[in-house]
Amino acid sequence: MKIEDLRMVIDEREKKSGIPDLLKEVGVKVEMTNLPVGDYIVASETVVERKSVHDFISSVFDGRLFDQCSRLREHFEHPAIIIEGNVDEIAQITENPLVFYGAVSAVVLDFKIPVVPTPNASNTAKLLVAMCARQGKTKGPFLKKIRKSGDTHRQQLSVLCSLPGVGEKLASRMLEKFGSPSNSLNASLAELSKIEGMGESRAQKIRKLLDTEIKGDKKTNQKTLHDI
Repeated sequence: MKIEDLRMVIDEREKKSGIPDLLKEVGVKVEMTNLPVGDYIVASETVVERKSVHDFISSVFDGRLFDQCSRLREHFEHPAIIIEGNVDEIAQITENPLVFYGAVSAVVLDFKIPVVPTPNASNTAKLLVAMCARQGKTKGPFLKKIRKSGDTHRQQLSVLCSLPGVGEKLASRMLEKFGSPSNSLNASLAELSKIEGMGESRAQKIRKLLDTEIKGDKKTNQKTLHDI
């Protein structure tokens, strides 16, 4: 298939990444719009969420990541996540690199979404072209009618799934036992350990994450979030 035959629908917010312009330069037909799910629709059932290393880690801490994964999986048969940038910067962003790798593991194992690293925007563009080319010619628009998530229970599960070692089943048990995410996050080590499938080791990791105070220059950490 010729590159000129390829077509992608791209979220407006991706303009600043420079990737849409790179795609246009090689001849890909690009349609910019506001996507409710994902950043790049490269085929009727293939959507890609692109995150810088910095944004990926930020999305773990603010609960966005797992909510996004749920919506990607809910609406598309073949979702994928691209993590763009230098993974060596992880140590500068978070004191515990396991936060990053734990989240990647959850995305791959719990949500069954492949995660592909790329070093920069140019390589991300090449990967998107390759993914689009594999799909063959697709007639008609890729856009789906997707309503914004208003499912409180789903959002609560997403918050708890951001904890280390907590998948959707364990998050459901936490909600069932404690009634709300707030109560779950305030539960003691002993209370967490009693949840089926939790175990004391996992409960200790959760309490350590929630109770550890971040040291260092917060302004410096915030600045690094916009480096890419």
